[in-house]
Amino acid sequence: MVQNKRRNFLIASFIASSVVVMNSGKIFSQVTPHTTLCILQYDLFPKAKEMNINLSAYFTLIQHHSRINEEEKEYLRDGIKWINEEAVEVHGVLYHELSELKRQELLQSISKKEWGDSYLYTLLTYIMEVTFSDPIYGVNPKRSGQKWLAFENGLPYPKEAYL
Repeated sequence: MVQNKRRNFLIASFIASSVVVMNSGKIFSQVTPHTTLCILQYDLFPKAKEMNINLSAYFTLIQHHSRINEEEKEYLRDGIKWINEEAVEVHGVLYHELSELKRQELLQSISKKEWGDSYLYTLLTYIMEVTFSDPIYGVNPKRSGQKWLAFENGLPYPKEAYL
């Protein structure tokens, strides 16, 4: 019970935080990482919505975990900011305000840049972790990834979360 309260607190604190998006050296807007991550997750892996997996909740766990180094945490936060800044620079609006077609075009453009290729690869890695994670982490409650691949992972299941 205490662990669920802590997890809910961590999720809420991540969702409540915001990222300042700059354009031409001026503050353009603030956006929550949650908003961008939810849409990015579905743009990069459309099956995620049907599978009911939750990348932003997993990012919250990562952002508050002592075994994840601060550089990785900062990189994950910065990437959200960079994607929104790119959307503003190219289209004049934040990533979540773009149409699905414009978001796909932007992701293709970003993937051709060194930072973008690296960041999108990192996001896809985390999306796959979430997709196949154990329900104990609260981000894949129905073992959707395992069911999707008709895979039965090893027993016994974890009794407590590692993250």
